[in-house]
Amino acid sequence: MIYVGNLDYAVTSDELRALFEPFGVVTMADVQVKSRSGQSRGFALVEMPREEEAKAAIAALHGQAFHDRTLTVNESRPRRTVRDMYTSGGWYGGGMG
Repeated sequence: MIYVGNLDYAVTSDELRALFEPFGVVTMADVQVKSRSGQSRGFALVEMPREEEAKAAIAALHGQAFHDRTLTVNESRPRRTVRDMYTSGGWYGGGMG
């Protein structure tokens, strides 16, 4: 999964798919939206099944301008939860274990 950040709020999922397709097969391109308003959250997730194509897209698109915004493109990492912050010592500087 690829994380795409700093998106202009007007970018659509179709535009995002078109941006990544020159690098290979895109199985999903989804601009994340706020559930209540439907407004873009300014980031998206893209899925490319072939790792070498995904890496090529990340290398080519990270730092590039798209709709007058500089894109942040990298491998998506799991979202950290409040529980993760407590168990990893993220807020208090160390684990309690």
